[in-house]
Amino acid sequence: MAHSERHVPVMRERVLALLAPAIQEPDAVLVDATLGLGGHAEWALERFPHLRLIGIDRDAVALDLSRARLAPFGARVTLVHAVYDELPSVLSSLGLAMVEGILFDLGVSSMQLDEADRGFAYSVDAPLDMRMDQGAGLTAADVLNTYDTAALIRILRDFGEERFAPRIAARIVREREIAPFTNSARLVEIVRDSIPAATRRTGGNPAKRTFQALRIEVNAELAVLERAMPAALDSLAVGGRIVVMAYQSLEDRIVKHALAEGSRVRAPHGLPIIPDSMQPWLRLLTRGAEKPTDEELAENPRSASVRVRAAERLAVAA
Repeated sequence: MAHSERHVPVMRERVLALLAPAIQEPDAVLVDATLGLGGHAEWALERFPHLRLIGIDRDAVALDLSRARLAPFGARVTLVHAVYDELPSVLSSLGLAMVEGILFDLGVSSMQLDEADRGFAYSVDAPLDMRMDQGAGLTAADVLNTYDTAALIRILRDFGEERFAPRIAARIVREREIAPFTNSARLVEIVRDSIPAATRRTGGNPAKRTFQALRIEVNAELAVLERAMPAALDSLAVGGRIVVMAYQSLEDRIVKHALAEGSRVRAPHGLPIIPDSMQPWLRLLTRGAEKPTDEELAENPRSASVRVRAAERLAVAA
C-alpha cells in the first residue's frame, strides 16, 4: 500500500475549520511547517482552490513522497527541505514577509514510524538511527554509545519523563562496554530489565519513554520548537491563524506558553484604560488543548495523544 493511501491526517476536519477563516481568501498562503506525507496539505489544497501552500520538512524522503502526492496542484505548491525553526529564512527566500496560515503537526510522522529501518518504533528490531534528516547529525546509537551516565540520565529524565532514568542509564553504560549499541531490540530488552517488574505490568511498552527521549535528543526537537514558535507567530499576518498539534506534554507546554504570552493583557492590574500597546496581540481559538473525538479515534487510533491549540493574530506584537 502506498504511503499516501495508508496515511490518515489527524483531526483534519477540525484543523481546517480552525484555519479556514484565514486561508479561504484569494492569494492566501498556508505554511505546513511539518509537511510529512502531505495529508493535511492535500486536504487544504482541495478544499480551498485559490490557496498557495509552502511545505517544509527536514526529512528528504517525506518531501519526495509529498512531492508526488501534491503534484496535481502544480504551481500552487512549493516544497522546501528545512527544519521548521528556519521558517523566516524560508519565507524570505520566497519573497514573503507574512503568511495567512501556519500548521505544525509535531513529533514523529506516520511514515517514519512505519519505515522499520528508521529506528523510531520500539516494536520492531531496527538500526538505532532516529534522525528525521538522515543526512545530518548524531544517531540514537551515537548517543547511547558516547554520552556519559549523567548526560543519559538528563535526557531520559527531561525528555522521556522516565523516573527510572538512573537505573536505565547505568545499565546502558555497562552494556556498551560489552558491545556497542546498534539495533533497537537490545535496547528494548535492557530498558525492560532495568525497570521493576511491578511497574512493567502497566503503561504499555516500558521502552516508550526511552525511545521518546532519544528521538527528542537526536533531533533537538524541543530546542527547535522553542525557536520555531516565536518565529512562526512573527510571520503571521494580522488576521492570520496558527494551529499546532502536539503529541506529548513537553511539546504542548512550549506551545501553551508561547500562545499564552501573546494573548495576555500586559497592563498593570486595575489600570482603568488599557493602551493599545498593552492589549493582547493573539486571540486563543481553542479552550485549552482540544483532544480527538471518539469518531476521530475510531478512524485514526494514532490520534489518541494529540493536543490541538490554535490562535489568531489580532495586531502587530508590542
